[in-house]
Amino acid sequence: MAIASLVDRSREYEEGRMRLVVVAASLGTVFEWYDFFLYGSLAVFFSALFFPPGNETAAFLASLATFGAGFAVRPFGALVFGALGDRIGRKRSFLITMVIMGLATLMVGMLPTYAQAGMWAPILLVTLRLAQGLAVGGEYGGAATYVAEHAPPGHRGYATSWLQTTGTIGFLLSLVVILACRVAVGDEAFREWGWRIPFLTSILLLAVSLYIRLRLEESPIFEQMKSEGRISSAPIKESFADWRNLKSVLITLFGITTGMTVIWYTSQFHALFFMQGVLQVDYKTSYAIFAIGLTVGMPLIVMFGALSDRIGRKPIMVAGMLLGGLTLIPAFHALANFTNPGLSAFSEQNPVKIVADRGCTFSLFAKPVSDCDKARNFFSRNGLSYTSMTSPSGTGVVTTIGGRQLVGFDEAIYKKALDEAGFRAAPGTVNYAGAIAIVVWLSVLIGMVYGPMAAFLVEMFPANIRSTSLSLPYHLGVGILGGFLPFAASALVIYQGNIFAGLWYPVGIALATAVIGMIFLPETKDRTIG
Repeated sequence: MAIASLVDRSREYEEGRMRLVVVAASLGTVFEWYDFFLYGSLAVFFSALFFPPGNETAAFLASLATFGAGFAVRPFGALVFGALGDRIGRKRSFLITMVIMGLATLMVGMLPTYAQAGMWAPILLVTLRLAQGLAVGGEYGGAATYVAEHAPPGHRGYATSWLQTTGTIGFLLSLVVILACRVAVGDEAFREWGWRIPFLTSILLLAVSLYIRLRLEESPIFEQMKSEGRISSAPIKESFADWRNLKSVLITLFGITTGMTVIWYTSQFHALFFMQGVLQVDYKTSYAIFAIGLTVGMPLIVMFGALSDRIGRKPIMVAGMLLGGLTLIPAFHALANFTNPGLSAFSEQNPVKIVADRGCTFSLFAKPVSDCDKARNFFSRNGLSYTSMTSPSGTGVVTTIGGRQLVGFDEAIYKKALDEAGFRAAPGTVNYAGAIAIVVWLSVLIGMVYGPMAAFLVEMFPANIRSTSLSLPYHLGVGILGGFLPFAASALVIYQGNIFAGLWYPVGIALATAVIGMIFLPETKDRTIG
């Protein structure tokens, strides 16, 4: 009886310690994702505050490119802090990244605008975004390795899947805080100064997260390696100079992380951009739809992580990429029909055609000069697809909206023509149940590709170089392909004249990655990681 009691107490102690590990690692990662997503959620405000005025579309794309710049440096953060995690410990590494992220986010809330500081405003903004990107680049690998190295065999998928929910939680938290601030201070005040509040209040989350993480002990596997003298003195060299390990890095990058990335960001972040910027759904409605849909769908990440402990990581992740490639475009069409049926109906009944005697020369970062450029800019801003053609020289620009023709470009006349044709910028009757169902389906895709991901990455690489090896392919996929997804998708829409054209970017990558994954990805769930 006494022995049984001791066993029960020991089991309770281990379970309690595991919960603390998961909560502490996850809370810190939630904080970092919250900080990181604040910028993306407020990009529409930054385009007016921190970039030169004169071209709304170019300024918005520049703000998205700055958002992407934070992702682009994540591979460098992965190398620097991944190597630190393999040399000085997982815990110390992700404490450093948390402090960097927190201070950079706080300083964004204190930045002068373009009107106050001129070109120094976007320069300082980009600098802080780069600091945030470096910090996030080091955070994920350390946290995933730390949790997995504490988890008992056969439960790594379940334990690390809680860490995988942190991106969605951080995204949701950023939306809730932004919505609360906008409602509290009003839209006009929020545009002027209220946007700073979410950044400034992040210092409170930093304090709480640091307090909890400081209570953690180092990973037992790292401590064992340290006592046995197995710590790598050159983890970057060992990770990428050895072909056997480099091959695992390449398989991980092209066989899962690239496809996972585009599905994750398209299903979550780009979908919100699409609803607000293209479908012109007001922020309260769009935030409510996403808050409910993501909250309902978030447990699926844990469900698929736990399921991967039983049937394997590979079949779930590959199936998620295939389903993503096949259903993203239909899902976005359905989202358009559910959230703004009036706009969808108008586009079908009143096709827009732009005919110009000179090819459009729209630049992403320059002010539109020709009438053709201005017309394309106008329709893209208003969420309308269009076709463009070249006409004989001397005819100028002729735009057709339904059955009406307009010569040249005059924004006031264009707006009047749209109104007379029955166009309404505000969304029509929103089908909330349908829109939420689409967001839940997108969450299913996220759960399939992302839930088993952390366990898979940890199991792919040896313990002494694990943090470095898994961090780089993860952040190359997430940083390069994911970070510039909003920018690339928005640019494709403008160039192609189709509001759904941007989706070909994630669809193509998801399907290509699924094929590579089916051929080259190994099954890892039964591997030892000590």
